[in-house]
Amino acid sequence: MAVRIVRLGAPRFSDEGVRLGTVRRPPRGVRKQDYATRDFYDAWLPELGPSDALLAWARARPLTAARWAQFVKRYRREMQAPAAQRLLALIALLSRTTNLSVGCYCEHEERCHRSVLRTLLAESGAVVQR
Repeated sequence: MAVRIVRLGAPRFSDEGVRLGTVRRPPRGVRKQDYATRDFYDAWLPELGPSDALLAWARARPLTAARWAQFVKRYRREMQAPAAQRLLALIALLSRTTNLSVGCYCEHEERCHRSVLRTLLAESGAVVQR
């Protein structure tokens, strides 16, 4: 059993389990009842996504290595909020007994909050699939 980090909207893996959307905004142009069938997510956890202010900051200029490092620092700070900590702990516990996945829309994980989320989940004791 483990948590898998995925791109929302990408085809599901056969053993993926429940897919959790860790984004602040639902997918555009998709009816709410179609989120799961169109491989976005089964449950929405916006508390684990970067804040609108942080996303605006990140998109304001090119994301250089230095700006990415600053983004990671700021996102990790946001994830210290009690609601985020409770969700990370819950996902960590669930990952020990069931398969589930968390994700974001970004094409490349290496410059997406889900790469940091992978680390945060591991630090919280989650079994994270590579």
